[in-house]
Amino acid sequence: MNPADKALEFFKVKKHFQLGSLPTEQVHPDTVNLSNDSKTNLEKGISSLKSLDLHLLQVMWDKRSELIPLLDDIRSTIGSGGRIFLCGCGATGRLSIVLETLWHEQHSGRPLEKTVVGFMAGGDCALIKSIEKFEDFPEFGARQLTDLGFGKNDLLISTTEGGETPFVIGATEEATRISKRKPYFLYCNPDDILKSTAERSRRVIESSSILKINLTVGPMGLAGSTRMQASSILMLAVGLGLNFYNKNFELLEIELKKFIDAVQKIDFFSLIPFIERESEIYQNSEYLFYECNDVYGITIITDTTERSPTFSLHGFENTADSEKSPCLCYLLFSHCKSSEEAWCELLRREPRTFKWGDVDFKTDATRILGYDFSESLIVRRAKMTGSADHRFSIFQKENGIECALDNIATTIPYRSEYNLFEHTLLKFLLNIHSTLVMGRMGRYRNNIMTWVRPSNNKLIDRTVRYIMTLLAESDIAPDYDDLVERCYNAMETTKDDESIVEHICSQFTAQKD
Repeated sequence: MNPADKALEFFKVKKHFQLGSLPTEQVHPDTVNLSNDSKTNLEKGISSLKSLDLHLLQVMWDKRSELIPLLDDIRSTIGSGGRIFLCGCGATGRLSIVLETLWHEQHSGRPLEKTVVGFMAGGDCALIKSIEKFEDFPEFGARQLTDLGFGKNDLLISTTEGGETPFVIGATEEATRISKRKPYFLYCNPDDILKSTAERSRRVIESSSILKINLTVGPMGLAGSTRMQASSILMLAVGLGLNFYNKNFELLEIELKKFIDAVQKIDFFSLIPFIERESEIYQNSEYLFYECNDVYGITIITDTTERSPTFSLHGFENTADSEKSPCLCYLLFSHCKSSEEAWCELLRREPRTFKWGDVDFKTDATRILGYDFSESLIVRRAKMTGSADHRFSIFQKENGIECALDNIATTIPYRSEYNLFEHTLLKFLLNIHSTLVMGRMGRYRNNIMTWVRPSNNKLIDRTVRYIMTLLAESDIAPDYDDLVERCYNAMETTKDDESIVEHICSQFTAQKD
């Protein structure tokens, strides 16, 4: 389909994807100078982002009692032999797979190990790279759910940062038709705004067949980057349900409070030399491995792959591709001999793939195994880049999370008997680290994602809104539909690692000059 036809298709549905009124899409007033802080005042940048994570922890604490029915339903489902399905798309899809992986780790070798099934739009392949347009279709969510064998005794827990993702809504509504158990729908925007913005959201919010938990946390630290605070609180909420479903609620409160206190006390400024060094490596046109074992691998791969769509970076290169551009960083399991072994260690199960006709090449087993982060990656990357990649190692030690990059090393002094809390903390740290590294690389302006890649309808609208926001600073007021057409044209003419927002803005400013 050519750009003009793609634009016409978008115009038919644009009213359903104009989401600028949602808090998760808006600019946070506390981080408006984030791009400058990343270059000149890392202490301030870290402090402002950490304060937003502490805010989401406070929201979780205030909302903790709303988890009681969820814990009860998880207990009832598992007690009667049912399974728990976790559904999401993009960042929430990845957190669903993270939580399934952590469950497998906790219950390895025991009957409960297979009780939790996490899936995302596009299947496990989308853990590395989202499948274009997949999240725009509710029928795809319903189909993936049924293909996984969701049954009448199973419980679905859906997460969507915005509360409007069609794929997740499709899966949730399908669950009401299949299971005797009402599905859960967790999201991060106010009900009244969602209902007036998206009909599909209003339908879910007003449905008596769907149980809702609203975890509104306000705008993200980087506007629209819901991989940060929104997905963090959703991961924590569902994770608390899975970790404490068979325990007294008072224990959940005790452990959550201990975690909040620990995060407050941990010195996030220890990230500074790592941020400086990693950005220096990239600015020198060099590359990086994130090396770890299976303990932290699932959270590290989540952060590293989510950088690609957020900042228009080359994604993990695939061995099946004839043309390859090296990504800035790649996960490395140097202890694994093959791609199959690496994937099984990462997920603590075999990868789940599927074949749906015209998307087979994006979702099948050949594709996922082409993302090979086993020991063979070392030689393959050296041939591609012409040098050995630097290594950023992150390992679990008795006294905390041990990090080392070149001659820099530190240990984050935190361990917990609940792997959920360790991974949530690591998510906070990596989100802050990667966001500030990208700020030093010029990959956003102020706190606006100027390098977002518009791969679905929601991101087309987001891209257009950001262009309009930036052009308003020059007293330029372009037409919305014209910008949509320019976006589709730009996707054909710009490279994956170029900014469509800046490209289109420059067209207007050049005309004005």
